[in-house]
Amino acid sequence: MLLAIDIGNTNISGGIFAGEKLKHHFDIATKSYKKAELAKKLKAYPEISASIICSVVPKLTRVIQRNLKLLYRQTPYIIGKDLVVPLENRYRLPQQVGQDRLVNAYAASSLYTGPLIVIDSGTAITFDVISRDRAYLGGLIFPGMSISLEALKEKTALLPQVKLQQPKMFIGRDTKNSILSGVVFGTAALSKELAARIKQYLGRNAKIIGTGGNISLIKKYSGMKMEINKNLTLIGIKLIYENERTPRI
Repeated sequence: MLLAIDIGNTNISGGIFAGEKLKHHFDIATKSYKKAELAKKLKAYPEISASIICSVVPKLTRVIQRNLKLLYRQTPYIIGKDLVVPLENRYRLPQQVGQDRLVNAYAASSLYTGPLIVIDSGTAITFDVISRDRAYLGGLIFPGMSISLEALKEKTALLPQVKLQQPKMFIGRDTKNSILSGVVFGTAALSKELAARIKQYLGRNAKIIGTGGNISLIKKYSGMKMEINKNLTLIGIKLIYENERTPRI
């Protein structure tokens, strides 16, 4: 069995693969991570033969790597260090691209026919653009919906904290619903317009792949034609390990 770990700013997502099948999926809040919680999630799977980590939180990468080594008596592979994402990277400064974005791009280009736009809606919202010949062209980054809601509370004197959920109305009739409607419908409209502009560059047949915890809100309120694959990053981690792993020294 293979353990894939995606360390994000909000959640740590884990997937246990048996062959091609994702047998078990779990999430742990990044801020409250404890080794005991990870051990509890993995208790029923002592037969893990290899583990791979993709991370955007460097300090936690080292902690979880040590924890997994103690649990399974093997050192996990780190994407970007032990494993390289096998994708032509046309970023002006290639080293600046987050490994999670490259993993998503590689997974999408392996599963779908290009050109592609990958929208990942999490703590931040990222758009990643893949050409027909499977090259990573770059993308866009802007604040996710939860960050936008938090910023309105923290940076204003009178606006309240609002929980992210489906809006009850388009035109809010109280402050909380006005904020929620503005952030959700606004993000959805922004995403739709950005995707349309990218399609002008890539071609109208470019396929949109959505992933991330809040992607269903963007799809629902934007009306975009989009295929959602919530396990895209975990699948990408697995594919990279299977096809591109480097020998241990």
